[in-house]
Amino acid sequence: MNVHFFLFASAIGGEISGLIESSGLVAKAVLLILLVFSLASWAIIFSKWGLFRRARVQSNRFIRAFRKSERLQDVAAVAEQFKPSPLIAVFDGAYEELRKQAPYPIRMIALQRATQIAASEELGRLESRLPWLATTGAVTPFIGLFGTVWGIIDAFHGLGTAGGATLRAVAPGISEALITTAAGLFAAIPAVIAYNMFTQHIREFGARMDDFGLELINEVERAQTGARAVESVERR
Repeated sequence: MNVHFFLFASAIGGEISGLIESSGLVAKAVLLILLVFSLASWAIIFSKWGLFRRARVQSNRFIRAFRKSERLQDVAAVAEQFKPSPLIAVFDGAYEELRKQAPYPIRMIALQRATQIAASEELGRLESRLPWLATTGAVTPFIGLFGTVWGIIDAFHGLGTAGGATLRAVAPGISEALITTAAGLFAAIPAVIAYNMFTQHIREFGARMDDFGLELINEVERAQTGARAVESVERR
């Protein structure tokens, strides 16, 4: 069965290669443009796939470490090893704000702003290069269609010049023209699927960063309340 599949794939590949070689200059230029879009999209897809996978794993580990720790200093000491997680940026932003407020009573509103700013910046980093996938999904079908329309116009122009309007005469030109539409769809479909999937992942990370920011603020408030209670008891 594998041999049959290999032979079938080789035959299809040879036929497509023959169609590309016999295509006109405009069709080849269109195919080259689509190839650039496709290669760039696949590079982004593989890169983002690995990034989100590592971020999800490290976020789970960081949350467990955070909830087990009794002090934020302990979390800060080990935070670097969970770096792929976007939660680290939120923690670092809040921890830096706490260090700035150290000599004074903690202002929770400023701390909340720090977590929101860090989360927003991290979302911007996660969303980087995704517009290219959206552009690929929206533009490449039309680029391929342009190549097809141009090829069909060229085929019918050749028929008008030759004076023979038979199906056998026009079929090769149309089949060569349709290869650009197929190439456009080949570039667009994976980009659209990946864009929608990555957008969903980013929404999940955004909600997770918001939840972690609230959990961190609650932890700081509990620590501050406990410190005040101890201080009050000592004064008595």
